[in-house]
Amino acid sequence: MTTRATSEGVPQLAKVAALLADGTRAEFCLALLDGRAWTAGELARHAGVAPATATGHLNQLVAGGLLAEERQGRHRYLRLAGPRVAELIEQLAALAPPQATPPPPRTLSASSRQRALSRARTCYDHLAGTVGVAIYDAMTERGLLDQDGGLTLTGDGAARLAALGVTVPAASRRPAVLACLDWTERRPHLAGAVGAALCRRALEAGWVTRIGSSRAVAVTPAGRAVLREQLGVDPEPTAAAPTGTSAAGTSAAGTAARAGAGRPPTAQLIGRAHHSTG
Repeated sequence: MTTRATSEGVPQLAKVAALLADGTRAEFCLALLDGRAWTAGELARHAGVAPATATGHLNQLVAGGLLAEERQGRHRYLRLAGPRVAELIEQLAALAPPQATPPPPRTLSASSRQRALSRARTCYDHLAGTVGVAIYDAMTERGLLDQDGGLTLTGDGAARLAALGVTVPAASRRPAVLACLDWTERRPHLAGAVGAALCRRALEAGWVTRIGSSRAVAVTPAGRAVLREQLGVDPEPTAAAPTGTSAAGTSAAGTAARAGAGRPPTAQLIGRAHHSTG
């Protein structure tokens, strides 16, 4: 009888994969990427499940370390446990295989929401979507980010951000800059402490504003001016330009439609891997 050697981290990895393999739990995690705390009731309505069902799933996510909970009076609020969890969810969503024939949005408002999310949104505490990827690309092209030997913020980058009023914590356990794979663009946007500080400054200064209660944000006229003049980013959509395609050969809007239809993308990815090992 032979015994197969197992790495120490495999059981824990399998537990995390199992948590995200369920469509309802994946839907909760995707909703919480907006960086805000939701009540259990709000998450239940969002996912279209009974409160008791939601409670069971949320208890598992809290026990597994993916969610943190806070109680205020009779209300129970839940949020992602931290930036590392948010980056994990976003990158797993980007790796999820797209549907061959995604169904079209059922309503005009749904189509508008998908376009808005694809264009600009928050990924926990940093900017994502077409605008987020454009910022990452522009900072790299202008020498504000350096990818030689690992992604770092250059001296010019620190000076440019300081001139914009972006305050980055001097010391933090969180990496200063990270490349987070964008689930609609399938290319990296800026995460880490610098990405969070830039997003925070953009919201405080009114460069971007939230659209309703979703993760989508809109770039304001002031924000367009700052992005164009300071980073060389043109956030204005161009009707004459073809729809941007991802590395997977799909448009950003189409990817958003696929991600929003049917089973959540994170569950598609983890669920497939989870069931193939049984």
